[in-house]
Amino acid sequence: MSEKGLTNISLKKINKSKVYQYIYRKKTTSKLQIVQELQMGLSTVSQNLNLLEQEGLIEKNGFFESTGGRKANALQIVSDFKISIGIGILKGMFHITAVDLYGNAFYTDTIPLPYSNTPDYYKQVTDAVKEFISSRQYDNDKVLGISIATQGITSPDHTTVLYGDIMNNAGMKLDDFSRYLPYPCYLEHDSKSAAFLELWNHPELDSAVIILLNRNLGGGIITNHQIHQGISMHSGTLEHICINPDGPLCYCGSRGCLETYCSANALEQAAGIPAKEFFPLLREKRSPQIIQIWKDFLNHLAFAMKNLNLVIDAPIILSGYLAPYFTEEDIEYLTEHLHTAAPFILDKTQILVGTNGQYTPAIGAALHYVEKFIQSV
Repeated sequence: MSEKGLTNISLKKINKSKVYQYIYRKKTTSKLQIVQELQMGLSTVSQNLNLLEQEGLIEKNGFFESTGGRKANALQIVSDFKISIGIGILKGMFHITAVDLYGNAFYTDTIPLPYSNTPDYYKQVTDAVKEFISSRQYDNDKVLGISIATQGITSPDHTTVLYGDIMNNAGMKLDDFSRYLPYPCYLEHDSKSAAFLELWNHPELDSAVIILLNRNLGGGIITNHQIHQGISMHSGTLEHICINPDGPLCYCGSRGCLETYCSANALEQAAGIPAKEFFPLLREKRSPQIIQIWKDFLNHLAFAMKNLNLVIDAPIILSGYLAPYFTEEDIEYLTEHLHTAAPFILDKTQILVGTNGQYTPAIGAALHYVEKFIQSV
């Protein structure tokens, strides 16, 4: 094939990608808007729209209001053209979620299953995934891939868990799951997956600190619009910041880690009841004991946030299981205590709250294959 031929093919691919990406970003648009915004010829845009529609990637969905002539077709991507599946592995259970091409989770489930490093465990997890896919009668090629978010720091090539003291899962391998699945598979630290979801939800942010308020605490750092991994892949493990050298013993062997004060497990241990029972009692404001437990939690969280903000001058996102329980009053309290003896001010608008709850890592993991697909069209 001639160099000119290769160039023409490349140009067609680039134009097709530009048109698709534009429709994806705008969510709903028209042919004329694409022509004007991308500064492409009408025939080029028409050819690419026809091609994308033939491939099932976009669809016409209604019309725009007429401005005098024929009504323009409203163009959208087919958001369920492909799906991606995320699995969140925890010590006593696992979450399954399925997302569309916009990252919307249209299916979530929690399955109680204590972790064990056995073939039977991995088969039970992957069987649940295959059961979901078969129940929806999805063809294999509709599934972009399966991403596993686990409590544990992964190797740089995302094939092995290197550190996993919470679940005792150091040595867990991607192959433990992928051998049972006919799809591409990916393994990631659950905190990094959570950070990816928050970055997805806040694309305007160049940098941020994510505090994952799950059963166990976690964290992530976003710099230059990327998840910061670090030399040894442990960037963002803020759960082990010591806030009291004489504090409670942490699972890592140290004392007074933030984990022992601001994880969901720590809150439930202090209250003696599950979080789902704690917060309705808290909002009634009838129990001084419950109110004080929550104030102690927020005080420790504010102390950590103040110090984190000194190191990374960026918005802080409260994410994970406990995040949806936070109210405007809680954010006001955090802001007030953040500024106690602080040399710099973190504006209240720079404290953001995630909305995906306990499914945050699983959804974030699923987005790995969504992003790859969108970039590949």
